[in-house]
Amino acid sequence: MSQFPHLFAPLDLGHVTLPNRVLMGSMHTNLEERGDWNAVAEFYAERARGGVGLMVTGGMAPNSEGGVFPGAAGLFTPEDIAHHKIITDRVHDAGGRIAMQILHAGRYAYGPKCVAPSAIKSPISPFPPTELDEAGIEKQIADIATSAARAREAGYDGVEVMGSEGYFLNQFLARHTNKRDDAWGGSYENRMRLPVEVMKRVRAAVGDDFIVIFRISLIDLVPEGSTWDEVVTLAKAIEAAGASMLNTGIGWHEARVPTIATSVPRAAFTWLTGRLRPEVSIPVITSNRINTPGVAEEVLAEGSADMVSMARPFLADPDFVNKAQAGRAAEIAPCIACNQACLDHTFQGKVSSCLVNPRAGHETEIVITPTTSPKTIAVVGAGPAGLSAAITAAQRGHSVTLFDRAAEIGGQLTMARAVPGKEEFHGLTDWFATMVDKTGVSLRLNTEATVATLADFDEVIIATGVRPRDPEIPVEGGQVASYIDILKGRVTAGPRVAIIGAGGIGFDVAEFLTVDDSPTLDLEEWKREWGVGDPAQTAGGLAEPQPEPPTRAVTLLQRKREKLGRRLGKTTGWIHRAALQMKNVQMIGGVNYERITDEGLHVSYGEARETPGVIAADTVVLCAGQLTERSLADALIEAGRSPHVIGGADVAAELDAKRAIDQGTRLAAAI
Repeated sequence: MSQFPHLFAPLDLGHVTLPNRVLMGSMHTNLEERGDWNAVAEFYAERARGGVGLMVTGGMAPNSEGGVFPGAAGLFTPEDIAHHKIITDRVHDAGGRIAMQILHAGRYAYGPKCVAPSAIKSPISPFPPTELDEAGIEKQIADIATSAARAREAGYDGVEVMGSEGYFLNQFLARHTNKRDDAWGGSYENRMRLPVEVMKRVRAAVGDDFIVIFRISLIDLVPEGSTWDEVVTLAKAIEAAGASMLNTGIGWHEARVPTIATSVPRAAFTWLTGRLRPEVSIPVITSNRINTPGVAEEVLAEGSADMVSMARPFLADPDFVNKAQAGRAAEIAPCIACNQACLDHTFQGKVSSCLVNPRAGHETEIVITPTTSPKTIAVVGAGPAGLSAAITAAQRGHSVTLFDRAAEIGGQLTMARAVPGKEEFHGLTDWFATMVDKTGVSLRLNTEATVATLADFDEVIIATGVRPRDPEIPVEGGQVASYIDILKGRVTAGPRVAIIGAGGIGFDVAEFLTVDDSPTLDLEEWKREWGVGDPAQTAGGLAEPQPEPPTRAVTLLQRKREKLGRRLGKTTGWIHRAALQMKNVQMIGGVNYERITDEGLHVSYGEARETPGVIAADTVVLCAGQLTERSLADALIEAGRSPHVIGGADVAAELDAKRAIDQGTRLAAAI
């Protein structure tokens, strides 16, 4: 019997039966915009071979005004249809099924031609939209229906109509963005008229034997969002209009509540799907922060959904489903919900990938094949760069020995996982340990590699990481500690802390020092902290945030005269800033560090070192950057060897696990 019986139960949709309850949710990869249709097809085909029941593409624009950005992909011409036929043929040859998402951005579009129910500019896009008239609304409906018909012509098994996350159809539903007083605004019956009409027209365009999913927003998390009664009313109307399934949408993109970041508890919003499910007779799909087969099975077993949508986990591991079904769940590369290589890339116009799996989106570029010339390879450093290189090289058939002076693997990951809200890093280090064992890497912990130790290896990879940079501030008293001392528990900070350096590490240390019990591990506490209420009680599901008081008084400082956290992740930086603001962390930029005494940190401001003062602190924590640790690499070069240098030992730029894993994987694929 399967370890996950609910997850692997078939789902009968009438004209078709899906083999399991796993949906690969929509992710826009920017691959379609590159025009390399072989790469797009291989991205989806690899996941089809991995066993997923049904996939949904990234959002395809129904027209130019509805594209998320100018030039966004869609099915506008016969040539577009032919290109998409490459994708669907490849997926079907791999035994999979795929639906195309139709996404009209409305006022979220990054283009001057954007349209919306009312001329209200979005806070996250640059252009005010044009308010649609009756003819304009009819054009949008017709274009969406045409897009669905073209999807069928291109060989797709279905479409998903995007009606959540604050996009076009969602904008008509909520008073927050719909200020109309005609037949498309005012009462909820009028405001839901557009999505219901769209669903009717889509179903008419594609016929009965075609999957049509409607993505419905269950909790908008914006002022004047939908009430729960309105959500249920819409769900029933969408079912009556011909939807095959309802997929869950959570929060608008402009909401000031995180919904998918790593600090969000796992399965944080399935309670809403479970509440909606009895109200309709079609299958309901749940989503957001479900990243292991165990969590997915639990959600289905408790009756919260008929199907589980997981998106980013299929970037991390395209074989997620097959591994779970084969009893190899420990080998599933985990999505840590960091957003660094997926959503951050998407919003920067780059190809979306994955920190854990840099092959994602690059399947035709990074090809892992068995070696025809096995070598003995030494890898020094068991952090993310060294681990990825060692595992990939061993998978290819090389004989790999991995050295590290520490007593455990993980390198900087062992500190990251100590930070509240980054508990997913435990799963990543566990997966690395599983794969070291699975691939036969010879692990030498508590071992200092030397030039002599490495003499007989064919290839040497140096991944020795970084060491903290000393800012060379005069110390005349007081307690001074490095971020390593704090995160590893070697030093206990006092009640007042000054943190020098406001990069990612400084923010992590501030979070670590102001929180005792991580709200990520307690859903109700997390909801209170961020002000997530119940849409049955307040429209949009917003409540007054009630964060726990900070455990310490913390001041976070930087030399640069710019907003603190400005260089953090594009889609997660605001979360880190908001989390520290809730803990009353003082953030100060443009600071000169003069000296440290028993009083605290003495500072001044500006080039003229004006306005001297003291930041009262019992402990000063140094997070002032890193330097490459490459002494062994230099010694090897001096001895006539040519080692490969990767990760922090190559470039000390914050603690960039994304770059480190990418370098390690690419190098090992080429040796």
